[in-house]
Amino acid sequence: MLSGVIIEGLIYGIMVLGVYCTFRVLNFCDMTVDGSFPLGACVLAACLTAGIPEVPALLAAFFAGTAAGLVTSLIHAKLRIPDLLAGILTMTMLYSVNLRIMGNRANISFLQVPTLFSGITDKIYGRFADTVNPEWGIALFLLVFVFILKWLLDLFFHTDMGLTMGALGANEQLIISQGVNPAILRTIGICFGNGLAALAGSFAAMYSGFADVGMGSGVVVSGLASLMLGEFVLRSNKIGIQTLRVLIGSCIYRALMILVRNYGYVAGITPNDLKLVTGILILICLLVARRKVKPVHGK
Repeated sequence: MLSGVIIEGLIYGIMVLGVYCTFRVLNFCDMTVDGSFPLGACVLAACLTAGIPEVPALLAAFFAGTAAGLVTSLIHAKLRIPDLLAGILTMTMLYSVNLRIMGNRANISFLQVPTLFSGITDKIYGRFADTVNPEWGIALFLLVFVFILKWLLDLFFHTDMGLTMGALGANEQLIISQGVNPAILRTIGICFGNGLAALAGSFAAMYSGFADVGMGSGVVVSGLASLMLGEFVLRSNKIGIQTLRVLIGSCIYRALMILVRNYGYVAGITPNDLKLVTGILILICLLVARRKVKPVHGK
């Protein structure tokens, strides 16, 4: 169970890092994630079934996600569509795109298709079958990969572009006064955030053993829940701590969901109630956050 929490927490933590970039850094309400997450899984499935190796397939999934983010950004910037509606439009269109990518099939199984994760488990089965749970090999790989990704993201947010992007979400007029085009900077952030969501979707497909066009339903909501949980655990203005708490919040959220799936029957909760539990969890987080904000009297 612990290995499952770590694996799911880190896989979805990649997606939550993308949500953090758009919602928290850019202050852009991006619903594209619900479409770019399964987009990554579908692109990976199409590549693997065509005989393309895992690493190029993962890169293709990432760049497919960035393309989805670019569409949302262009709809928002060029057509003057509000950010929320622009993301919903792209997410809706991606459902048909994902079906096209997978040859008009709703899902593709990886049962007969070798993946990066199956290769790791096969090696552990061959050498340590009696002593080590093969899932720990996947967990170790994800720990290394995700923390390298986090380190690179921390480095980026310490660069001039990263600092400017952070300022864009807080005060767009300040960025304009410095001669920076906010539309270009916002586009870079949205593309990168959706690229991470697609990458997370490809990892999720490999771990579950199949890609499905409906696997992105409610992903952005779960990402927000993970983001809020992490903010309760660690409070800091340092970017390194903020990205770390994103991953911690993702692991906590996945642990709660696994507990509900496995032991929810005690309270009469079934797996069908997971989205209800997620919504209630977000409401609780918002109410607690509101209570922690002290009112300023006399204004």
